[in-house]
Amino acid sequence: MAKTTNPFTFLQQVRSETAKVTWPSRRETMISTVMVLGFAIIAMIFFFAADQLMAFAVEQILGMGR
Repeated sequence: MAKTTNPFTFLQQVRSETAKVTWPSRRETMISTVMVLGFAIIAMIFFFAADQLMAFAVEQILGMGR
């Protein structure tokens, strides 16, 4: 059975652990954000193109051209 901790002790432990965290700088956060957005845009373009290509192929195969 797990030992219960009173809320005050728990909050002290949380504060202690939070102080140990190495937080990213504003610059690191901005670089990461831009990279995520960039890769999301690249993925969006890729999947849009793949979807259009497959839709065209299916239309051609089924003889239902646009």
